[in-house]
Amino acid sequence: MERKLVTVTAGVIYYKSKILIAQRRKDKSLGGFWEFPGGKIEPGETCEQTLLREIKEEFNIDIQVGKYLMEHTFAYPTFDLKMYVYSATWDGKGKIKICDHEQYAFVDVEEMEKYEFSGADIPVIKLLKI
Repeated sequence: MERKLVTVTAGVIYYKSKILIAQRRKDKSLGGFWEFPGGKIEPGETCEQTLLREIKEEFNIDIQVGKYLMEHTFAYPTFDLKMYVYSATWDGKGKIKICDHEQYAFVDVEEMEKYEFSGADIPVIKLLKI
């Protein structure tokens, strides 16, 4: 049986000197884990378009997508996740309203070790620490 491949875009979203992270809803796949926000790429979308759309849907804010950081594939027990990661910024305009997460936080890279991230996000943290 062929494993399912899920393709997503994630953002390392900066506000001032902090990075936005979010905790997945407990009733969702990988519930309770923290992640860099983003989501599944829809047919016909670029990675940048996906990131803009997902952040608007999930947090009700507009971001500016910056440079491409990395891509990698992570094997979860029941599926493979291919993730394209971009840097982005939020200018602080608007009010964050979460609808698809338990909670969010703005943290320094050094603070990330206090949070339990999903496996696919660990390589992103390692890249940020370089």
